[in-house]
Amino acid sequence: MPSFDTVSEVDLHEVTNAVDQASREISNRFDLKGTGAAISEEDGGILLKADNEFQLTQVMDVLRGKLAKRGVDADSLEPGEVESNVSEARQPVKLVQGIDTTTAKQIVKLIKGSKIKVQAAIQGEKVRVTGKKRDDLQAVMSLLREESLSVPLQFDNFRD
Repeated sequence: MPSFDTVSEVDLHEVTNAVDQASREISNRFDLKGTGAAISEEDGGILLKADNEFQLTQVMDVLRGKLAKRGVDADSLEPGEVESNVSEARQPVKLVQGIDTTTAKQIVKLIKGSKIKVQAAIQGEKVRVTGKKRDDLQAVMSLLREESLSVPLQFDNFRD
């Protein structure tokens, strides 16, 4: 019976490459050169540093651009609160991995509401969709691509 998994994953190797590229651009960029602007990878996320909040937004824009060029969806970034003091501003950015239960329930409800003859089951941080026809599964994929959900979705483990 054909099936596929709907997941929300971030390629951490591509994130590392994008952070390295963004760090190089920040060190060479005229408006950020010589300032305290920096970007580093922390456990499970990214830490942005700058002298003030305006420069912090500039660093975030550079990061988003590099991630987009590497094929990482910008929706997978969850910026935290800006912590600022007299000398610098910091902002942690969390990488969203996996589908939370409320979004998974929303996906299952959307699939069942479409009246396509498939079954959807939540399995941890992914949703497995099973059906008799490959065309039905492809219709579900296109339905989920068109829908604007809070997390970026990928489809993997397609089996015939």
